[in-house]
Amino acid sequence: MATVNDVAAYILAKAAPMSAMKLQKLCYFAYGYHLAWEDRQLFPETFEAWANGPVSYELYDQHRGRYQLNAGDVDGDPSLLDDGERESVNIVLDSMGVYSAHELSAMTHRAGPWVLARERAGAADLQRSNEELRDADIADFFGALVSQDDE
Repeated sequence: MATVNDVAAYILAKAAPMSAMKLQKLCYFAYGYHLAWEDRQLFPETFEAWANGPVSYELYDQHRGRYQLNAGDVDGDPSLLDDGERESVNIVLDSMGVYSAHELSAMTHRAGPWVLARERAGAADLQRSNEELRDADIADFFGALVSQDDE
């Protein structure tokens, strides 16, 4: 199974440069849609309910202190993604790559796993939280989005 850093390296190889925040959100959306489409995790790492949306700490550790990222800036191996993983990431890049980091972040704030995790943590707006988003919540949320798309 690929890691979040492998997925991030794949995204950067295809769509860099981009901000670290945009990379985090694209990894989150790829994870969510992959979970809904394939009924399996895209990578084993989790997301935390940070103030600006879901963040993978493992990926954050790779880009800490950097705003702009280019291909090769994340220590990951894009070749570790299997065909289904690449397909999920490609679909997300094609459909969501046009949005800015702030637009993607705003999409995570409307409803769903990030909101539920923030509520569990009792975190107010802009307050720090490392509450993990639950796979069950992610699967339910993205599964509902996929069902709407199929109608």
